[in-house]
Amino acid sequence: MTDFNKIERKWQEEWEKNKIFEVKKDLNKKKFYCLEMFPYPSGSGLHMGHALNYTIGDIYARFKRMQGFNVLYPMGYDSFGLPAENAAIKAKKHPKIFTNASINNFIKQQKSLGLSYDWSRIISTCTPEYYKWNQYFFLKFLEKGLVYRKKAAVNWCPKCNTVLANEQVHDGKCWRHKDTDVEIKHLEQWFIKTTKYAEELLEDIQKLEWPERIKVMQQNWIGKSYGTEIYFEIIKPDGKKEKWPIFTTRPDTIYGVTFMVISAQHPRLMELVTDEQKEEVEKFLKKLKSTSAKDIETLEKEGAFTGSYAINPLTNEKVPIHVGNFVVAEYGSGMVMAVPAHDQRDFEFAKKYNIPIKVVIEPDAYSLNPKKMVRAYTQQGHLINSGGFTGMNNLDAIEEITKYLEKKKLGKKTIQYKLKDWLISRQRYWGTPIPVIYCDKCGIVPVPEKDLPVLLPEKVKFGEGNPLATNKDFIETTCPKCKGKARRETDTMDTFFDSSWYFLRYCDPKNNEIPFDKNKVKYWMPVDQYIGGAEHACMHLIYARFFTKALRDLGFLDFDEPFKRLFNQGMLHGEDGFVMSKSRGNVVLPEEVSKKYGIDTARLFLVSVASPDKDVQWSENGIEGSLKFIKKLFNYFENIKLSKSSERVESKLNKTIKEVTEDIDNFRYNLAVIKLRKLFETFEEEISKETLETFLKLMHPFCPHITEELWHKLGNTTFISLEKWPVADESKINEKFEEQEKIIENTVSDINNIVKIMRNKGKKAEKVYLYVLPNEIDIYNKQEIEKRTQLAIEIFSVADKNKYDPENKAKKAKPNKPAIYIE
Repeated sequence: MTDFNKIERKWQEEWEKNKIFEVKKDLNKKKFYCLEMFPYPSGSGLHMGHALNYTIGDIYARFKRMQGFNVLYPMGYDSFGLPAENAAIKAKKHPKIFTNASINNFIKQQKSLGLSYDWSRIISTCTPEYYKWNQYFFLKFLEKGLVYRKKAAVNWCPKCNTVLANEQVHDGKCWRHKDTDVEIKHLEQWFIKTTKYAEELLEDIQKLEWPERIKVMQQNWIGKSYGTEIYFEIIKPDGKKEKWPIFTTRPDTIYGVTFMVISAQHPRLMELVTDEQKEEVEKFLKKLKSTSAKDIETLEKEGAFTGSYAINPLTNEKVPIHVGNFVVAEYGSGMVMAVPAHDQRDFEFAKKYNIPIKVVIEPDAYSLNPKKMVRAYTQQGHLINSGGFTGMNNLDAIEEITKYLEKKKLGKKTIQYKLKDWLISRQRYWGTPIPVIYCDKCGIVPVPEKDLPVLLPEKVKFGEGNPLATNKDFIETTCPKCKGKARRETDTMDTFFDSSWYFLRYCDPKNNEIPFDKNKVKYWMPVDQYIGGAEHACMHLIYARFFTKALRDLGFLDFDEPFKRLFNQGMLHGEDGFVMSKSRGNVVLPEEVSKKYGIDTARLFLVSVASPDKDVQWSENGIEGSLKFIKKLFNYFENIKLSKSSERVESKLNKTIKEVTEDIDNFRYNLAVIKLRKLFETFEEEISKETLETFLKLMHPFCPHITEELWHKLGNTTFISLEKWPVADESKINEKFEEQEKIIENTVSDINNIVKIMRNKGKKAEKVYLYVLPNEIDIYNKQEIEKRTQLAIEIFSVADKNKYDPENKAKKAKPNKPAIYIE
């Protein structure tokens, strides 16, 4: 019996020993950069769902390598972040120990999958060798004015005495202290000016060879909208007046404004709250449980009157300013004009708090009574109660009212983006320290480049506020400018910063002098094929695109986009039908699969079931089918007679080369596997060594270990991994054989159906008799039909007087459809 496990280990060791997947810049070869989104190394390790993702990338990398490309296919670990910190706190271990153990386990598991990574380029974001360059880029952005500091709303747990990520807020409570209400606090935070690139990020989406839905998601996330900025005068509690620009896409409704709403997270909110209203506003604010934009959308609309008023510039009416939980602080100025008659959200709020409703758009067919309205009127119509614009179509009024506002210097036409500046401050430990020093005399002072990296201290206390703030030796420092006493920034960077440029570091991972050599990056970048989940559409993929453009403008790069092509893999579901995950308890581990079936069997099964961008369900029956095929393959090679391949096999082989090449190139792995299995079915007892070698090359990306083994069994001493990909000789493709194959396929299908009927009736099928028309006798290959049906076959011409035909079936034979008798 073949020991697949032993074969796998043997070839993995050989590949590693000979460093066959290590690559260097080679100007004589065309490069191909294939990359999967690097993983967060969780303590639970890999399951077969992860294996599917990496197998998709490995198939592609092996294919391109065999096509003669100089393939860069690296692996690394996104090893900073909250999950490691939380897990380490639970396990009472330092995050560093926890993370390194997880990484070592990942490496072992990934190597066992037979992945052809260049392991010499491995990176881990939690090492000073990596995060030094995070700090370096932060300083470069700061120099360029792309980094700034401002107050922002955060989730705060009074028991932990720390900021919580949105993911750590569960139903308004702290994830760690389920009895503690989360509060909203305003803290000074560091931001990156991603909005500076909003227009270019939007424009360049069209250049990308990405799935359409991802492009649409990015367009919506950036969210360009054309509108009007209207200057409302705000009367503050002290009587002072201040003009605020209020963004709206509906200037046609300005005459219907009956109140304003300021975001509950607005840093200047309390400036507008009068002493009389302070208690009510604070009571309302205490009810807020999250800063998440997603939560803001789904919450019941609530608010409170601030006590302040705004003056409508066109009506001079004084309208009240309410604080509300449905306005995002970063939208325009963080305050919106509310028109309850023509906006459903405003209508609900007005009804709840008894605020007047004023109709300014009416349909042509009937009139609206604000007292009897049960919902906002949001359709087209003509203006009423709108001064000199009354009677105008409301769509025409958008342009006319904007022109009037511009003429009177009361507003202007503008563009607004939903994309916000990137808040990168995290009041947590396991991340890159922000390289900034605070000096009472000099203010905010960047850490000099020569002093990088600012090392993450090992000794900190968890559960007492910001962990870095618990290390006195870390905090207390001297000012680089005046040499006086100073203190370090205790926030760390959002880990999306780490993953926004890691693909550049792979090009030159061991460079200690600079983040990467420009010439190496120029050779390898951009990434030709990026592979990863669709869930990263609007965070990682936008940040990585921003980073590339910002580094280009800083002179580090000479291209605009990091990833040429993007492929989103499907999810692997367990046998219970749910996505495979540790929390569901439905995971299948690669180690168990390898022991039972061999990892090549699993690789073949995972990509056979469906197209790699579709979800796949794990099935023991399915993998048994793949194992059966691989065993059949081995048996065939054991008993082969090397000779000359028939014309029929040559034709099928070249047609398969052509189609499989196209299928792999377009990630149609499932179709490629079907065609390879069909090709194998046509193999005869006598076949040429060249045909077998070509077949093994075509199979290699899917089953790298067994093809390496069988390649050497044929007497070869090179690695099939580095062999040339076959090229089809189209002159050998004969469509006549294709037609014949279809006839055989149909015949096999007919036989199997009859056998199934017999079994259902409790009868056993042992021998099959086929009766074919005399001119078609050469089409039917006895050996091949026997191989496909696993039954003994006898073939007769209907004209054969000596044929065995006890039930006179021969008379039913038709062109391309033989008569069948089974006993």
